Amino acid sequence: MRQRTLLWAVLAGVLLVWLGAGVVAAEEADEGAAGGSAWDDFRDTFHNPTPWMEMGLDFRFRTIYADNIDTLDKTSDHNRFNFQRYRTRWWTKWILGEDVDFNTRLTWEFRTWDDPPRKPQDVDFDEALFDRLNVVWRNMFGMPMTGTIGRQDVILGVGWLVLDGTPLDGSRTIFMDAARFTYDWADSNTKLDMIYVDNAAESDRWLEPISDENRALTEQDEHGAIFYLTNKSIEKTQLEAFFMYKNDNPINTMVDNMPPHWTRKAEIFTFGAGISGTPGENWKYRVEGAIQRGEKSDITPNLTTGTMRDVEAYGALANLEYAFNDELDNRVHIGGEYASGDDPSTSDNEQFDLLWAEWPRWSELFIYTYTEETAIAESTNLIRLNVGHKFRPNKQWQILTDYHALWADEMGTAWRGRLAFDPSDDFRGHLVTCRGKYAFGKQLKGHIVGEYFFPGDYYASGNDDEALWLRFNLEYTF
Repeated sequence: MRQRTLLWAVLAGVLLVWLGAGVVAAEEADEGAAGGSAWDDFRDTFHNPTPWMEMGLDFRFRTIYADNIDTLDKTSDHNRFNFQRYRTRWWTKWILGEDVDFNTRLTWEFRTWDDPPRKPQDVDFDEALFDRLNVVWRNMFGMPMTGTIGRQDVILGVGWLVLDGTPLDGSRTIFMDAARFTYDWADSNTKLDMIYVDNAAESDRWLEPISDENRALTEQDEHGAIFYLTNKSIEKTQLEAFFMYKNDNPINTMVDNMPPHWTRKAEIFTFGAGISGTPGENWKYRVEGAIQRGEKSDITPNLTTGTMRDVEAYGALANLEYAFNDELDNRVHIGGEYASGDDPSTSDNEQFDLLWAEWPRWSELFIYTYTEETAIAESTNLIRLNVGHKFRPNKQWQILTDYHALWADEMGTAWRGRLAFDPSDDFRGHLVTCRGKYAFGKQLKGHIVGEYFFPGDYYASGNDDEALWLRFNLEYTF
């Protein structure tokens, strides 16, 4: 099976590289040609088959190798991952009027597995589902307001608290079932996003997937409201203020891709603000912070709701970048992040909740170390310091390298499953990441990622082995 999977990966990579070379050649030919080609005519017809319809396709191939990423124990036979992901998406835009569109996107991702042994060592064809199904109405009731109602992607700021509504399916989808209304005061460079969220843990509540699987998209049923104000009236400065309400209700049925202790009950109120800007030709910065109040249940090893405790939590994020503005586009940055942990000596819950942002914002590897501590990608109870560098050796390549020093804000508060923690030390460890991005042309792009984690003494002996993450990625947009 391993040889067959490797062959699939190689063939997919060769095909996409070949397509990329063809795309680059076609783009170069188009630049020197006075008229269009038959391929251009076909592409234009596909993208705009009628005056009232647009559509497109994209395909993503990934092959991943990871070792020791969740339990940090190299003696485990189940702590090695080797698999491939093949995602295809077909989107349509139906123009119903001058200011009204209906949008769909059908997504299907299947996988081939080599490791771990508990996975089926064959093709996992999985399900297909609509991750976009919404109506967009601009200039609602004659006002400068746009409404998007239905299944949609919602990303606010840099995705610190709002980006991924479906964290349990990886990056296959990130949608939310939501109603979003954006009011734009153009004269004052101010926008207000008002969003109502109604996410279900399982994907079949609103719309049955094709070949439905018994897997959850998020850990619990979620209702929420977001008010996000953005102002750009100050030159080279963006001000943000937000309020977010999130109500989590645990599910009471078993699913295949989530342990029972991940689902929890909570009612969380988040108040925050941010500022970002470019004060000079070389400098770029961003700072944001938030406080949380409400209540949240303790982690339990089953589907029962744990004891509810009052929430009093804090979080902050900062980054400063300097651009050399040279031929290689060299840039260096320094940053920090704080997400408070739960103090075991108090009756309150001080652990900061990432809301709708459980995704690999700065590391593909490190999110898996939380699998036994909180939940996958729930990277809280954290102090992070970061330095990094990026540059472009040529027009196609960009190389990004980062170092992260990581601590726990509090000790002795983690869920103790297969991973053991040392209650006397708070240093999580050192993380080094490197990403190389390559653009074959306008339609084909790729990247390679390598990450290595050196655990610190926060992890007990037996769960402090080094971890590795490698990924090769190609994406073709038609």
